[in-house]
Amino acid sequence: VQLQASGGGLVQAGGSLRLSCAASGRPVGNYVMGWFRQAPGKEREFVSRFAWSGGTTDYAESVKGRFIISRDNSKNTVYLQMNSLKPEDTAVYYCAARQFSPFSGSSEYVRPGNYVYWGQGTQVTVSS
Repeated sequence: VQLQASGGGLVQAGGSLRLSCAASGRPVGNYVMGWFRQAPGKEREFVSRFAWSGGTTDYAESVKGRFIISRDNSKNTVYLQMNSLKPEDTAVYYCAARQFSPFSGSSEYVRPGNYVYWGQGTQVTVSS
């Protein structure tokens, strides 16, 4: 699976951005798409995930109520709508994919090491 992330940029605190992650190369119907972010000097952290089959979503506590993950089946694209952005949201955002497994608990989908495919990252900068 090839992933192409886009949509980052510079925005003032309180503003919004929408990130896109276009998947290609193989059908993604059995995949889980994740968004992660990494700020300078920090570890990569989970932001949100979307299970293509079934539509299950999950969010990090820090973004709940502000970020919304969604999909466009016709474009094989997952979006991350980011609202009420804060300076602490500043990071490089990555989309990732892994196959869904009925044997994996929800906690396994928040670990970046459990994702196989990664996009190139897109910078999000929120100014105060």
